Amino acid sequence: MRQDAVTLERFYATPLGQAASRVLGGKMTDLWGDARGLSMLGLGFAIPVLDAFGQGPSRIVAGVPHEHGPVLWDYSGRGNASVSVGDERMPFPDGMFDRVIVLHGLEEAGNPRTYLREIWRVTAPEGRIVLAASNRAGLWARATRTPFGHGRPWSRAQLMNLLSSGLFQVTASTSALYMPPMQAGLVTSAAEGWEAIGRLAAPGMGGVVLVEAVKRLYASPGGGAVAPVTEKMRIARPATSQRREKH
Repeated sequence: MRQDAVTLERFYATPLGQAASRVLGGKMTDLWGDARGLSMLGLGFAIPVLDAFGQGPSRIVAGVPHEHGPVLWDYSGRGNASVSVGDERMPFPDGMFDRVIVLHGLEEAGNPRTYLREIWRVTAPEGRIVLAASNRAGLWARATRTPFGHGRPWSRAQLMNLLSSGLFQVTASTSALYMPPMQAGLVTSAAEGWEAIGRLAAPGMGGVVLVEAVKRLYASPGGGAVAPVTEKMRIARPATSQRREKH
């Protein structure tokens, strides 16, 4: 059963939730820049991350599961909005979105493969997605007072296998949220410091695993080799360039 929107909104209004959204939003803008002129979809409860892109994208839609209940969101006043969606069928045409972010969506999906297949359908050819899920090896997956402590946590390898079997090619991965899941000023005010220390001392042990992948039209399910994966996300330019650089 999915968490309701009120619970999620309350968490992200707390100092810990705000720190988490800063860290995750920073990861995404490091990866995709400001996504200027692109069409973007956030699934699950990705609103805290979508807000980080500001005025860059030409369109931003928050696709919120039916079970969450009503969510009102219009960050920029440019027609961006939240839309109620189902896991097996979303009210969008094929290939509508250049970028898709999934946060608090995969852990409680009834059928992850069906969910991913629908994401593939609405993603543009050569479009990019990021699956952000609770890390099975991290502390946050055990913190039931946060949204990351609910549903099924994932490992990096599990996310990569899911993507490579669903006509996506993995292009980069990283971990985030190395700070303890505690509502303490010493923790939340130094979130970025915790990230820097965590990446050096315990890479891969962050509370969230993020895996980026590109939609392919020619690969067979389960076929092909995935791209090399590093602890640090490689930066993808928000325009059409496919160049990859180390961050």
